[in-house]
Parts: sequence; structure tokens; C-alpha cells
Amino acid sequence: MASVLDPVLAHADAAPERIALRTRDGQRSYRELRDDALRYGALLRSRGVAAGDRVLLLAPSVPEFVVAYLGIQAVGAVVVPVNTMSTAAELRYTLGDSRAVLAIAWHAASGSVAEAAEGLGVPWLSLEPGAAVEQEPGDPVDRADGDTAAVLYTSGTTGRPKGAQLTVSNLLSAGRISCRLSESGPEDRVGTGLPLFHIFGQASVMMSAFTAGASLSLLSPFDPAAMLDLVVRDRLTVVCGVPTMWNAMLHAESPYGPADFAGLRLAVSGGASLPGEVARDFEHRFGCTIREGYGLTETTAMATFSWGDVPARIGYSGTAAPDIEVEVYGPDGVACGPGEVGEVFVRGPVVMAGYWQRPADTAAVLDDEGWFRTGDLGEFDEQGRLRIVDRVKDLVIRGGYNVYPSEVEEVLYEHPDVVEAAVVGVPDRHYGEEIAAVVVLRDDAGAGAEDLVRWCRERLSAYKAPRIVRFVDALPKGASGKILKRAIDRDELSRFVVRRSESAV
Repeated sequence: MASVLDPVLAHADAAPERIALRTRDGQRSYRELRDDALRYGALLRSRGVAAGDRVLLLAPSVPEFVVAYLGIQAVGAVVVPVNTMSTAAELRYTLGDSRAVLAIAWHAASGSVAEAAEGLGVPWLSLEPGAAVEQEPGDPVDRADGDTAAVLYTSGTTGRPKGAQLTVSNLLSAGRISCRLSESGPEDRVGTGLPLFHIFGQASVMMSAFTAGASLSLLSPFDPAAMLDLVVRDRLTVVCGVPTMWNAMLHAESPYGPADFAGLRLAVSGGASLPGEVARDFEHRFGCTIREGYGLTETTAMATFSWGDVPARIGYSGTAAPDIEVEVYGPDGVACGPGEVGEVFVRGPVVMAGYWQRPADTAAVLDDEGWFRTGDLGEFDEQGRLRIVDRVKDLVIRGGYNVYPSEVEEVLYEHPDVVEAAVVGVPDRHYGEEIAAVVVLRDDAGAGAEDLVRWCRERLSAYKAPRIVRFVDALPKGASGKILKRAIDRDELSRFVVRRSESAV
């Protein structure tokens, strides 16, 4: 029997005064974090939450997120973490699909949760600063390794978002593997500006730090200058982020020199491919190598990493992580050799149990031998390092966030002036990719580009709304009438940026 809370419990017993969490406003020891989590679990139990129940959690990367997340685990319930930018419509879907019995919302971002929960008759709870509760802490619930501990919703290129079921073993394994990859220990000081509701922040950062017994410094919201201050103030040894964060830090005004970052030994990058220029410039300025990894929500953020005796290579995400198998297969099902492009498959203790209540979708990506079909195209080099070449689907990765064009297109088609729409990703120096919409309007339409951006922002999380809108008379189509996205000129689209100042990482 096990619990996702086990690493915190172990360090609270072995070194109770060791610091577990740091923010600008204070810190929590492992003993305090354990007690706070168990008290929060007791609160949830008093609200009728039982083992196996789903509990939605919406909060930024603050210590209270960690307390609530671990409190949910303490009662054996299943956490359903969601993006803080989620709209009421998106939350209604997630609450309904997950059959959540309770919603928890950070006090400053509770409006959309309250609207969605009350509309469905689901009780909700405000998560206040400190997350202090009066209940006496109870004993954590032991669970089986294969029990679902978290459901993270991830969209497909068609249909509605699907909930990836991550088990107790998945999360504990991810923490253990990530801890080994980063060679972290109790003396380390880990920091991030990543959202903890994302699997990267949860598994590769939070679970890794607690497995190691390290301290975890949190910054919310991310700001490049504030992140540099955090590195220096908390004397971080490990920092984790996505490429847009590293790029922003490189260009931030800062009084610090290389000597101020002498203790920073490792920067971990994921979420999107890291530009070589950014990696080189970061190492030159901060004296710290960025090591790149690759993983998905369905693999608990784990698959490959630049680790061990194989040197890091720009453009490659490293070799298979410990206890994980990664293969590249061609369309004929034969394993590809070095330099041959095929679809990436992953197997190991981090692969999800399946999609919540979607057996057909699960069967399409998980075979009987435990191999997960990623939908990404990649190739190995001679030393087993993986390079992600392209995506089988039309996924756009903007600033580390996954954006699926069909979801945006569906919202655009709901606008009364829109006849046709195609959403694609275009290269962007800052975000890696930017979201572009090519739109055909009705003859008497009065909508402009800013109108369509505003329409999308009202119905989607801010990062999903297009920042590039191009009006055309007709979209390119094939003989069957299908829109040919490959015929859309991405370079030409990059000239039509709308309201760049409102972009959100």
C-alpha cells in the first residue's frame, strides 16, 4: 500500500525541520507541510470526500496548492488539477466529465469555478491564504499502487478533452526517476515559475523535490526578473522551466552577474523544443547548462532526458530515462534505426492507466504490452538521443502550453460572421509557436481581427486565443473539400499579429 504523500511523510519523520516550501512570504518545514496536508485532508473528509472521489483543484503555484493537492491525496481521493485560466464553460465540462464531488478554488480566482460548480449543483470550497483549517490531522489513507491519484485533462485534435488517469505508482515513480535524473538530494534548493496544475510542474518538479527531501521555491505568476531574483535570494541549485522562460530570463534587466549564479548547477527544460541559441546564451550568461527532457501528460512528464554519460546535444531531448523504454516505429511497425523518422512509443512505470471513462480512446494509444503511442514523430541519433521532429497531429505548443486547433476552430465557427476557419501554429521567436487563424467571413460581416480575438478569449483560456488573424476570400481545399492546412503560408501569416501585448505565457 502507498500514498502520493509518502515522500513528505518520510522526510517529516526523518528531518522534520528541513524546509519543504519557500516563497517570498515565508517557508514551511516538512513537518508543517505534513500537518497542514493532513488537516486539509480532515477538512475534506468532513465535507464528505471519500477515497476514490474526484476533487477539482484550481490554484496558481502557491504553497496552498501543494497543501490542497496533498490533502486530497491524504484522504485517498483523486485530484483533478485545472488551469487557472479556465473559463466557466471549460470547468463545467471538466466537473461533469470527471464527476467531481467537490471543487476547490484559489480565493482570488474562484469566480469561474463558482459559476460552473453552482450551475451543476457541485459544492465548492475557497482556498484561502495559508490554507489553515481547524480540524485535527487524521491518518493518511493507504492506497494500492494502481489506484488513480490524479486525472489531468488533455485535449485531442478531435473531440473534447480527455482525462489521463495517473496512478499512485505513476506519480511516485515520476518523482523517483526525476530525482535520479537531476541527481537531487536534501541539500538541493529547487525552484520554478511553472504552473503546478501542469504535469511538468507536478511530476518533474514538485514530486521530484519532495522525493529528494529538497526545498521547493515557488514563483507565481512567472516574471523573468522576479525569477532571477528568486534564484539569487533562495540560492537555488536547480531551476525548472520551459523555453520561453529561459528566453525571457536572458532578456530581463538584472543587476546580477555570473558570480551571483555560482550555486545554480542545473536548469531543466521541457514542454517544447529548446532553441539552440537560447541554450548557448543561457550557459554563457549564467554559467549553467540547460538540460532538455521530453515527456507527456500520459507518461507523467517522463520519457527522455539529457543525463548520464551521453553528452547533451542541441535539438535533442536526451536518452531514455531510467526504467523507461522509448522506441521509434515506422508505419510498418518495424523499429527505426538511427536517423530514421517514425512515431515515438513509451513504456514504463510512468505510463498512465488510461483515459477516464474512454476505453476506445485508451485502446487507440495503449497496447496490451504497455506501450503508449505518443502521436509524435521523432528519430534517434547514433547514441540513442531522441529528437522530436514533428507531431502526427496538428498540436500547437505555445510557450509550453498545448493548444489544439480544432478547439479554437470550433469557437471561431460559433461566431455569426465566420464562414470557415483554419487554425495553425506559426514559428515565433519568443513562444516557440504562435496561434494563427485564417478566416473566411460572410459578405456582410462587420467583425474585425480584434473582435475575433476577443470572442475567443471570452470562451477559451487566454493562451488558446489566436494572436494572429488573417482574413481571406477562400481557404485552400483538396478534391474532397477538406481544408489543406499544409498549403497555408506560415511565414506570410506572421505579419498579422493582433494585440501582442495581451499574450500570456
